[in-house]
Order: sequence, then C-alpha cells, then structure tokens
Amino acid sequence: MEQIESYFTAESMEKIKVLVTQYGIEVGLEVLSSLVIFVVGRMVSKSISKVCLKIFEKSKVEATLSKFLANLVYYALMTVVILSCLGQLGIQTTSFIAILGSAGLAIGLALQGSLANFAAGVLLILFRPIQAGEFIEGAGTSGTVEEIQLFVTVLKTVDNKTVYVPNAKLMNDTIVNYARKETRRIDMVLGVSYDDDLRKVKALINELIEKEERVLKDPAPLVGVTELADSSVNFVVRIWVKSSDFLQTRLDFLEAFKIACDEQDVTIPYPQRDVHIHQVESKA
Repeated sequence: MEQIESYFTAESMEKIKVLVTQYGIEVGLEVLSSLVIFVVGRMVSKSISKVCLKIFEKSKVEATLSKFLANLVYYALMTVVILSCLGQLGIQTTSFIAILGSAGLAIGLALQGSLANFAAGVLLILFRPIQAGEFIEGAGTSGTVEEIQLFVTVLKTVDNKTVYVPNAKLMNDTIVNYARKETRRIDMVLGVSYDDDLRKVKALINELIEKEERVLKDPAPLVGVTELADSSVNFVVRIWVKSSDFLQTRLDFLEAFKIACDEQDVTIPYPQRDVHIHQVESKA
C-alpha cells in the first residue's frame, strides 16, 4: 500500500485533476453544442415543414399529400440534424449513412408494389384526372370517388359498396370520368314495327322531347331512322342533358315512350318464333 501511495503524490494528483477537468470541459462543451444543434435544428425543421405545408396548400395540393410531404421534409431535415449532432460528439457518421442507404434499398425492394401505388397516388393527386365526388370507371369497376389516399382510391358503387382500388392499377388503366363535363348525351335506339307510320313515330318522339324540360336545346336533339333491322325499324334518339340528370332522364324518357306507343297504337316489336308441327303418318 505504501508503494502504491508513493506513486500518487500531490503533484501527480493535481495533474490528474487538471486533465480530468479539461477533458470534462471539452466533453461538456461537445455535448452542450450537440444539444444546441439538436434544439435549433428541430425548431428550424419544424419551421421549414410548416412553410412547405402552406406552400402546398396555396398550390391546392391534396390535403393528404400536403401533410405527407411536409412530414417527409421534416424527417429528412431531422435526419441531417441528428447526423450533425453525432458528428459534433466525435462519432463517425459514415457507417450510419451506409446503414441507412442499405436499409433504404432493402425496404424499396421489399415494397415495390406499395411504392408503385404511392407514386401513382401522388400523380393522381397532382394531375387530378379524378376528384372526390366524381363518378368514374376504371380498373374494372365504376363508382363515385370518395377519397384519394396515398396507396388506394376509395370508390362507392351505385349499389352502395365500398371498393378500394390500388392507385397503380387505376393509373395504368383507362379512366372514364363521367362527371368532369357539365353535359352528357343520351343515346337511345327505339324500335317500331314495319307496319307503323314512320312520320307519326318521329313526330311522337319529337313531342316527347319537347315535353321533357331537362333536355337541352343546344346542342339540338337528333331523331332519325338508323337501321332497317330484321324485325323492326330502329330510330336513333340523341339528346343532351346535364350530367347530374343523365340516368333519371333516360329512365323517364323510355317509360314515356312506351306509354305513348300504347296510347297511339304504335307497335314495339319483340323477337318471336313460330313453331310449325307436322304430323307424320306411320307406315304399317
């Protein structure tokens, strides 16, 4: 014990205290500077994220995409801030960057389908071929768009079913938007018998068009014979209505046409088949 105590003289102890104090001050300053970088960097990251969110909102970007992009900017800046803090503490960040890159590559390969849906969702939101409330047809289904999410588009069908369509499938298919235009044309083929007076039938159809208030005057309606079919003379009727009145106007017009035909003795033919039975005499 006396030999050990001889090594730690007052002078050596004083040197150790000075070294520990200097090292503690250096470490403390590094930790303090790292904390300052973290706090200030976090405040700056939040501010930039909020500015980006306001820019996206002014640009009328979809709310879901705006929040996602703003959060993406925030986390990217915070990653830079954390790496700066680690570098200030003397920790080598090269290995962390390599690990993050490898992890990003692995995640990207594992989520190829999800990333494709995400990219398609961004394109749908940015270019807006469809919007919430519009009736569309695409990817083998049709319905009213309820919401465009980052990975799927939510449709409500006419029989009130909810369909989740992957954005990539919808973006890669032909999209028919029935609600984008203010007006739509109703095309109908009405068949009557060869025995009926065509001028009378044409006048009847024009009268029904005149009575229908939802039919637009411009473009003008079109009525004419389109085909001399096997069992009927077919009239083509093309009328323009507002997009919101399309279905109900078509249903009401067909009903009115059938009632008018019954009242004015106009025959609407339907397929018939005559069966002839021949009696064959048996031979003795």
